[in-house]
Formats: sequence, structure tokens, C-alpha cells
Amino acid sequence: MSFITDIVSQSVHEAQVSDIKEMAIRSAKIPGAVSLSWGLPSFQTPDYIRKGVKACLDSDLDAGKYTLPDGLLELRQQVVKTHLQKTGIKIDADKHVMVSAGNMQALNTIFHTMLDPGDEIILTDPCFASHIQQIVLFNGIPVYWPLDEDNGWQLDIEKLPQLISKKTQAIVLVSPSNPTGKIFSKEELMKVGEIAKQHNILIIIDDPYSDFLYENSEQYFNLASAEAFKDHLVYMYSFSKSYAMSGWRLSYMVMPEELKHEAMKVHDATMICAPSVSQLAGMIALSQESNHKQMFQGVLSSRRNLIEQRLNNVPHVFDCQKPQGAYYVFPKIVAEHKNSKQFALDLLNNVKVAVTPGSAFGPCGEHHVRMAYCVDEDTINLAFERIEKYFK
Repeated sequence: MSFITDIVSQSVHEAQVSDIKEMAIRSAKIPGAVSLSWGLPSFQTPDYIRKGVKACLDSDLDAGKYTLPDGLLELRQQVVKTHLQKTGIKIDADKHVMVSAGNMQALNTIFHTMLDPGDEIILTDPCFASHIQQIVLFNGIPVYWPLDEDNGWQLDIEKLPQLISKKTQAIVLVSPSNPTGKIFSKEELMKVGEIAKQHNILIIIDDPYSDFLYENSEQYFNLASAEAFKDHLVYMYSFSKSYAMSGWRLSYMVMPEELKHEAMKVHDATMICAPSVSQLAGMIALSQESNHKQMFQGVLSSRRNLIEQRLNNVPHVFDCQKPQGAYYVFPKIVAEHKNSKQFALDLLNNVKVAVTPGSAFGPCGEHHVRMAYCVDEDTINLAFERIEKYFK
């Protein structure tokens, strides 16, 4: 055994690259493979953002320099306006806003700020796979809160208080959910807020998908718009999906003033600042009118209908609930299989189709797979032509 094993942190050594990325990496090595495993949108960053950044680079001699750790003041001021428009809540650019290199880095900063060994974070089950990894890497403990699959993956509020202990630091929520596409109701979310406030724990809202609600926009509620929970809530908005800026690595956090003071120590020590060029792109994205989100959603709605139709054509393989938002389906495997990981590997090796095993998303994800329909229609059709032939 190499000495490297001895010098690597035990938590890192025991961790794994997420199955989302593992399946993407495996499929990239197989000629002709098609992938539904990774939530990478097929859209280009809108032209007005690309052109605006070019203009900034030509005119602003400081465009490539460090910014303050919490981000460009102009961007944070724009976040204040945007947050007020979205939620009706007034915040302060200096006290409450921090610009991050994507929501993954934002969560990494917050988990690093709050977790001592053995501290607990409550995650919905299923949940986003990387949330589990991040908590484990900081020697925290993910506590799984099972969603009610029989009732459309809704929150089981009665179970929540039983999961809270003296070690509980926060509850993480993603709505629309990754991987199920579930939009949690206002009634459910307000009850979560009340429980969190009663126990003095934090609610962390990871929001990459709230612009993709399809016909369900009236069902969406942002808990960050509830003034009563302002001091118990961190809201994180990612530019990756809504603005097709996944590679720019940009997001912003809105949080209580005292928490920002503490989180800045971690953020400065690990990132210094989010990329300044990306911050310029974020300023342009938030400050200019654009209809690209409607276009994105229209295309994704068509793809959602397509993948639902293709899934319905193989009822002997999958049983699927229609997602309400985001751009994933999370069908149950009804074909004979050992577990979701082996099923996904067999599908990749035998059919050249990559999906993500449901077990990556928590215990309740087992015997499911996640498929991303943010890819083009030809990819969806080719994947299911191969699946239909294989399971004929």
C-alpha cells in the first residue's frame, strides 16, 4: 500500500467521486455512448451576456483582477434589487450578500463554516448526491429525511422533528427537487420554517431550478420570501442553469449578517473571490431584460414530454412519475435488477446509455435511476431506441 494512503485524510480517502460524475466519466471513454447522466444544459450562454462581457473586457482595465472577497459591489447591489423583486425581502449588499463560484462552492463554504466533527445536516431523501459528499468531507453526518414517494415525493412533515438532535445544524432544501423534480408546497415549506425556527437551526435553500416550473409556476413558493425566517435561512441562487452559465461558476448567497461575517473567513481562505470575469457576466445577466428563460423552458418542456413518452413505451423497464420542475426524471426500475448501480453499469456497458443510479441520491433513491432531459432530443431518442431494443 502506498504511503499516500497514510497521509490522505480519512474522510477524503473514504469519500468517492459522485456517481453522477463517475457515469459521465465512464461514458466519455466509450465510443458512441449517449449520456443522460449529467445535468449539463445543452444551451449556450445567451448572446447578450457573452457580448456584454467582451465589451467589459475591452473597456475595463480591472476586469481580470481580484474583487473583494464577497464580490463586486455593483453585482451585490444588483442582487439586492433582484432579491427584492423575487421575494419582497429587503437585504443589504454589505451585510447579507456574498458572491460565490457556483452553489457547490457556496454550500462548501457554509458547511465548512458550521460543521464540527459529528454535527448533522438533514437532507431530503432523495437529495442531490454532492450534498452528501460535502457533508461527509467535513466530518459531518448526513441525516436522511425520506420523501413520500407514494404521494408524489412530498415532504413528510411529521417525521422531521424526530430527526432533529442537539447535533443538528441545518436542513437543506432544493425545490424543484434534484433528482425528483418535485415542487414542495408553500404549506409544507412554511411548516419546515416553523420547525427550524423553533429548534434554532438553519434552513439552506439551494436554488438552481426555480426558473424551470413549466405549467406549475403557481405551485412554487420561495421560503426566502417569508420574513419570519429571514434570520434562520441561507438562500443560494445559481446562474448555471437559468443563464446557461455552468462553466462560468457563479452564484450568490443571501444570509444573516453574523453568518456572513463567519463564512467570509472560509471563503477568503479557499477562493479569495469568485472569478471577476464571471461576476461581470452576472451583473449583465441580472441587469438586462431577456426572454431566454422562456425559450429554455419551452425547449425543456418539449423534451420532458418526449422523455415521458419514451418511458411510457417501456413500462416493463421503468415506472415514472412526471416531474413538476427542474429537468430530471427519476423512474423506478421495474425490470429485473440487483441494484441501481449495477443496473446503470449494465446499461452503459451493454447498451451504451449512461444514467445515474438512484442510490447516489440517498437510501430512498435505490431501485431508481436519474435521467437528465436537458440534452437534445436526438440524444433522448437514441438512448431510448437502444433501451427498447435491449429490453425487447
